[in-house]
Formats: sequence, structure tokens, C-alpha cells
Amino acid sequence: MKTLPDSAYNPILKLDNQLCFSVYALSRLITKAYQPLLESLDVTYPQYLVLLLLWEHEELSVKQLGEHLLLDSGTLTPLLKRMEQRQWLSRRRDARDERSVLVALAPAGRALQTQAAQIPVRLAEKMQLTEPEIAGLRTQLRQIMNLLS
Repeated sequence: MKTLPDSAYNPILKLDNQLCFSVYALSRLITKAYQPLLESLDVTYPQYLVLLLLWEHEELSVKQLGEHLLLDSGTLTPLLKRMEQRQWLSRRRDARDERSVLVALAPAGRALQTQAAQIPVRLAEKMQLTEPEIAGLRTQLRQIMNLLS
């Protein structure tokens, strides 16, 4: 690999000095760590995120799901369609606003919640982090997300 002369090298541009790469790499590794935990539920990571929201709220609009997950409807619609085919949720037009589609948790989706309860615990064990450490990281990440959004 060819390197630039020392006079042209700027250490601030070194990959290891980039926060974005650390966040990107960590995100990929965390998602990968979830995979074996989610296999027992036969759920993908994006499906798990939708289920987390529906376990909390029971029903949300596609727009609300997209806002929470930072996904557009073009990405969400096929995901929700597959989940509806598996009878984990149902979709229907909002009677008050025909443009809005409501997504509700179905009994089969609700049943997955009990099995999923061990996933956050097992992931924390794998990362060797305590709950206070995880809470601190979440706080820092949310602060950065709020600044960037």
C-alpha cells in the first residue's frame, strides 16, 4: 500500500481517529451479537425493533414507527407486510385519517414477548456491562442523537 509523504499526512483523518467508524463498527457488532439470541424467536433484528415498540405501545401508526426507528415508509412497509404474514401484527387504515395506517400487535406477536425478555440480559452479559454502565452509554448516545437530529 502506498503511503503519503509525512508532510501530507494529517492524523485527524486516520480511520482509527474517526468517531463515526467506531459507532458504525460497534453497531454492526451489536447487531451481529443479537442474531443468535433472536434466532430462537425466528425474528430478524429489524422485526425485533418493531416488536419492542409494539410491546410498549400496542398500536402505532406507520409514521410513528418510522419516527421511532428512523426508517422511511418505503423500508418499513415490506418489513411490516412480512410480519403481518407471520400474524405478529395487523395493519389497518385509521378511520379518522384514511392516509394513516395503524399497526397493532397481534396475539402471536404478543406471545413472543415472554421469550424475548431474556435477550437484553444475555446481551449485557456478553458485553460484560452492568446496567448502570449500559444506562450511562444510552444517555450519552441519546444526547449525541438529539444534537444531530
